[in-house]
Amino acid sequence: MGSESLKRKELWKRQAFWSGAWRDAVSGKTIRVIDPATEEILGTVPSLGKIETLEAIETSKKAFVDWSSRPAKERSLLIRNWSDLMQKNREDLAVLMTLEQGKPLNEARGEIDYASSFLEWFAEEGKRTYGDIVPSHRTDSKIEVLKQPVGVCGILTPWNFPSSMITRKAGAALAAGCTVISKPSELTPFSALALVALAREAGIPDGVFQVLTGYPEEIANVLIDHPDVKKISFTGSTRVGKSIMERSSKTLKRLSLELGGNAPFLIFDDADLEAAVKGATLSKFRNAGQTCVCANRFLIQSGIYEDFIRSFSEAVSKLRVGNGFDPDVTIGPLINEAAVAKMELHVEDALHNGGELILGGKRVQERKLFFSPTLISNASKNSLSFREEIFGPIASVYRFESLEEGIRLANSTPSGLAAYAYTNDYKKIRILSERIESGILGINEGLISSEQVPFGGIKESGFGREGSKYGIQEYLQVKYVCIGGF
Repeated sequence: MGSESLKRKELWKRQAFWSGAWRDAVSGKTIRVIDPATEEILGTVPSLGKIETLEAIETSKKAFVDWSSRPAKERSLLIRNWSDLMQKNREDLAVLMTLEQGKPLNEARGEIDYASSFLEWFAEEGKRTYGDIVPSHRTDSKIEVLKQPVGVCGILTPWNFPSSMITRKAGAALAAGCTVISKPSELTPFSALALVALAREAGIPDGVFQVLTGYPEEIANVLIDHPDVKKISFTGSTRVGKSIMERSSKTLKRLSLELGGNAPFLIFDDADLEAAVKGATLSKFRNAGQTCVCANRFLIQSGIYEDFIRSFSEAVSKLRVGNGFDPDVTIGPLINEAAVAKMELHVEDALHNGGELILGGKRVQERKLFFSPTLISNASKNSLSFREEIFGPIASVYRFESLEEGIRLANSTPSGLAAYAYTNDYKKIRILSERIESGILGINEGLISSEQVPFGGIKESGFGREGSKYGIQEYLQVKYVCIGGF
């Protein structure tokens, strides 16, 4: 299975879309897109720059006037059409994703469902952006509070979830009445281009949702610096997020930043071991560990430590690595050679610091991007894997003794995106809910993402929320209106 299996080959676009047309770069430059499973060239996309980005901003600004003034229900119907078309073309979108990103086809299908769910959700939420009538402080005046769209939005998304990261942002922005310029990762642009093709098919007007392909410094910096772009939403590293925040200060842009994580996965002695192992496996190895909310540090209480290592290693040993189109594969390739080199460094460092290799620890095939699911026990808290986000299929396991120590270790990081805990003690659950420093906490649950929940972090994992009723508020501004003369 591969590109030849696409039912609608017209969804595989090789041009970017802005200012109402599919176009190449003015410079003629292109970027090669690689299949990480085979390392073959899938095709090219335009490498756009400042000229095209400025033109897209002007188009988006003009389109905002009409789009923001349309009734919420009209916008809702078009966004819902877009969601429905994603479902109708689910298999083609999943095949494209597996080709350019590498994740197993079943995972890609799941991401398309997840991505379309945000469009469906925000299509409804757009009709509920209520304001307020406030009792006045005077008898001769009335007070209203309005919610209005912020304007043109730039959304900057990563390669690991090339469809859902876009719809989670764009769905909320469009439903609020904003217009969107999307800059997808240069590693996975085809999914984004297929989305804009379906958006047009759904009836979303030209200029409302545009997709610019190219390198970040050539496009993102223009969006960040431009005074007519009123908001930037970024998912990526903390280092880049800080740079965006600093640069955006010159125009005082609204920001949503979903940055790096270092998720602790605590398992207490009283936990359901079978459930904990299942949750740990799902959380750690989904998308080959290349997710911002996957478990990064397994903190296991001493009384259950040995049993967990035994059961977890058995579960991990059943995972199968290979091309995402193989129906038996559960872990696809890593995205590029740099990602594999990082895994090798993390394993070497963990073993150097006293860790014990239980499973994996190396490439599955020489000179290929497949890395074996890896389990390291008795890991040191001085190791890279404890201090940094791994972003790959390595599970390092650490031991703790008491509730207080577990909480301290969980919170001993500048990051605060996701965290997990397994315990059957209700008192512990309440304590953990209040004291774990993260924007998201899964208790007795390893998969925590859905369209109706507020997704986002605290500390150096950023700010702002995506999904849920809170997500659309990120694209609205509050206006107080005082009407006198009554």
